[in-house]
Amino acid sequence: MERELKKDCVFHRDFSKTYPIITHGEGIYLFDEDGKRYIDACSGAVAANLGHGVVEIAEAMALQAKKAAFVHSMRFETDVLFQLAEKIAQLAPHSMNKVYFTSGGSEANESAIKLARQFHRDAGRPEKHIVIGRWQSYHGNTFGSLSAGGDIKRRQVYTPNLLNFSHVHSPNCKRCPYQREKEDCNTKQNWSCVRDFESVVLELGPDHISAFIAEPIVGSQLGAVSPPEAYFKEIRKICDKYNILLIADEVMTGFGRTGKDFGIQHFGITPDIMTFGKGVSAGYAPLAGMIVHDRIVEGLIQNGNGKFVHGYTYSGHPVSVAAGLSVLKIYEREAIVIKVQEAGEYLKQQLLELKKRCPIIFDVRGEGLLMGIELVVDGDKGTPFPAKIQASERINHIAMELGAVFYPGSGSVNGHLGDHLLITPPLTVSRVQIDEIMGVLERSLQIFIEELKEVPPYETTK
Repeated sequence: MERELKKDCVFHRDFSKTYPIITHGEGIYLFDEDGKRYIDACSGAVAANLGHGVVEIAEAMALQAKKAAFVHSMRFETDVLFQLAEKIAQLAPHSMNKVYFTSGGSEANESAIKLARQFHRDAGRPEKHIVIGRWQSYHGNTFGSLSAGGDIKRRQVYTPNLLNFSHVHSPNCKRCPYQREKEDCNTKQNWSCVRDFESVVLELGPDHISAFIAEPIVGSQLGAVSPPEAYFKEIRKICDKYNILLIADEVMTGFGRTGKDFGIQHFGITPDIMTFGKGVSAGYAPLAGMIVHDRIVEGLIQNGNGKFVHGYTYSGHPVSVAAGLSVLKIYEREAIVIKVQEAGEYLKQQLLELKKRCPIIFDVRGEGLLMGIELVVDGDKGTPFPAKIQASERINHIAMELGAVFYPGSGSVNGHLGDHLLITPPLTVSRVQIDEIMGVLERSLQIFIEELKEVPPYETTK
């Protein structure tokens, strides 16, 4: 079907591309205006956790829109706001009982950064303002969240505008930035990634550090990399020692994606603030937020007159919140977390088998249905593709031609080199559908490998 010729007034994400026009979706599939079907093997942006076309969620949104589509959160609140906040708090670690809503993950992390700052200021520690983040992490695109994040390519355009935050390396045992062996770290109970964090705290001065922010499992920037098992427990000790708030960015890892309600639950610690997004509304409405520990709220009440000096027009938007409430009811009713554990184990085994057959897969990692593969020139030797080849983007382009879409990423080695793909289908995916996804993925990798044979050897090794 030819698109009707008319003036294009859209400010596209990339003006060098022409994007398929999606007309509708069903389950894990999307359909474009030409009738082509795509497997949504990345849940959009790891957001469409229940797939597409779930009438129950749409009806819940419509019902709320008929009742009250918008109220100003400084003047009014709604029943759905209380209901969803309670459900989220029930899933969170102990003593995390207050939920603040935003429209997206960037806003959620911006809110957490500002709350940490106000908490310390109100308590008589106005010098505490620096946030420590990690390289090869992503926390959003507002100036505050971008400053805390470690996505080098996104940051460099806006370097003059960024806040003077600091960073340490993200743990990545397969490619340890400290040249350590995982077993050596574990045997000696001496993790360089942990010591580096404390060193930075001491260099900057603990009295100046407000918060440390980290993804429990690094998503888009490293491709589903988990830290050493003891990492977050050691980080928690250091944060407590120097009165630094620990912010867990659960925007991608929350609401069952990793086989737990929240990713941090794999590591047995309680943060001070948890941010969330994406899966909370399964992509049906813009919705995100933060879950705040009781002691932070008590500090706000005692020292800040109970008022958080911050807010957004669409915080707690009733229709978006109604979508979230409907989604969480489905998660609970359908025992989604258990399904993710089972489907995730099957997907991981299929990816490990694929690695044996595919010479450009260096690593398979992740938890639940947040799985990633790292792509290299020479298998277990681990030589990254040159950045100009854009390996992950090219493979995803081939996959889209074959009828599936993945989540490509780059910069996982040093911010510039390193390619990976996230495989993150909706949490409702079946084994048959996983097999279908794997078929397209393997064929895409094969085509890419064939294409490489046309490239002079020096082009793939420099």
